[in-house]
Amino acid sequence: MKIIIAGAGIGGLTAALCLHEAGHEVEIFESVKEIKPLGVGINLLPHSMRILTNLGLDDKIAESAIATSDLVYANKFGQVFWKEPRGRFAGYKWPQFSIHWGTLQMILMEEVMHNIGFDSIKTQHHLQSFTEDVGGVTATFINRETGEVQARVKADILIGADGINSVVRQLLYPKEGGVKYSGNVLYRGTTLMKPFLDGTSMVMIGSLRQKMVVYPIQNQLTKDGYQLVHWVGNLKETDQEQLTTQDWNRQADKKRLLELYKSWNFDWLDVPAMIAGAESIYEFPMSDRDPLPRWSYGRVTLLGDAAHPMYPIGSNGASEAILDADALAWAFIEEHDWQAALMRYDAERVPATAKVVLQNRQKGPDFIMDLMEERFPQGFTPEEIPHAELEGIMENYKRVAGFDIKTLNEKI
Repeated sequence: MKIIIAGAGIGGLTAALCLHEAGHEVEIFESVKEIKPLGVGINLLPHSMRILTNLGLDDKIAESAIATSDLVYANKFGQVFWKEPRGRFAGYKWPQFSIHWGTLQMILMEEVMHNIGFDSIKTQHHLQSFTEDVGGVTATFINRETGEVQARVKADILIGADGINSVVRQLLYPKEGGVKYSGNVLYRGTTLMKPFLDGTSMVMIGSLRQKMVVYPIQNQLTKDGYQLVHWVGNLKETDQEQLTTQDWNRQADKKRLLELYKSWNFDWLDVPAMIAGAESIYEFPMSDRDPLPRWSYGRVTLLGDAAHPMYPIGSNGASEAILDADALAWAFIEEHDWQAALMRYDAERVPATAKVVLQNRQKGPDFIMDLMEERFPQGFTPEEIPHAELEGIMENYKRVAGFDIKTLNEKI
């Protein structure tokens, strides 16, 4: 079959590789004029690394990514109340990697061009509309700057992998409305700094009213021993300070963040110095969309953030897009026609991702942060940590998100 994909992000590129490997003709159409290694840090959990490993990309990713050794939770005083190994350090067959979003996108893009063809990715092609008839689906792409039609392409299947503001989703659900804003604002930055803890740890600090997530995203150190670290501040804002959902990637006020986090200087991490060392800090509203009843209509379907944008809680957003790509490719392999394949894809991924979206709205694994803040607002003694309760919360999220170790390790 000929399959066209709107969107050259992590999900779209991975889908192209999976579908090409399954024997399909694939083309990708991307809105921007030039694809650049932008963005900040992301995490690839073991269930997604299984798929990328099967595509032969594990060594390329490992060249620059950090193999996350452990996940650490601490309160606003820097007291650690939960620590668990991750990836292969926890006994998974596959690692957990932290990597720069743009670096991963470039790895995937180079693989697409090498395996599928240099001209398999068309830039400056923004999806405007599509029509469908008995012979296939025809997509119209425009230059978003000029409005000029760039191409009309006919294919057997159209995949909308065009992000949280997906045109494909809007065309399938014209009455849906805008994204759902959580009331929380995320502040993202990267800082060159001395490694903290063992240099491969991911840490969650505070509570969901004021939180900081920190993890390294590059395994090479500078000659001075500095490491590139990605951090995300999460603040529950007042009504006066809430952003609108149009305020994506706006420059943040560093002075305000330094004031809010000024006391977060621990013996193992100096948060104010980390904030001060960032060249740029961007803010945007933490948003998602309500789960859809289905993604596939006729010859058109959704994938990744276009299908299930979710709060960045549990480090699972990019991984779920990769799981979509794998599930869609296998559906086309194992079903007798495209209708059955898309029905199977929906049946598998729509309910699975809806659970993750809703679980993330309920704080996901980060629920343990608020639990500890509510019970021990002034700090705790080691004897007071409810280890069994915290373990139950963490293990439940792994089951919901599809990466509990027993189930995952049984897969090929």
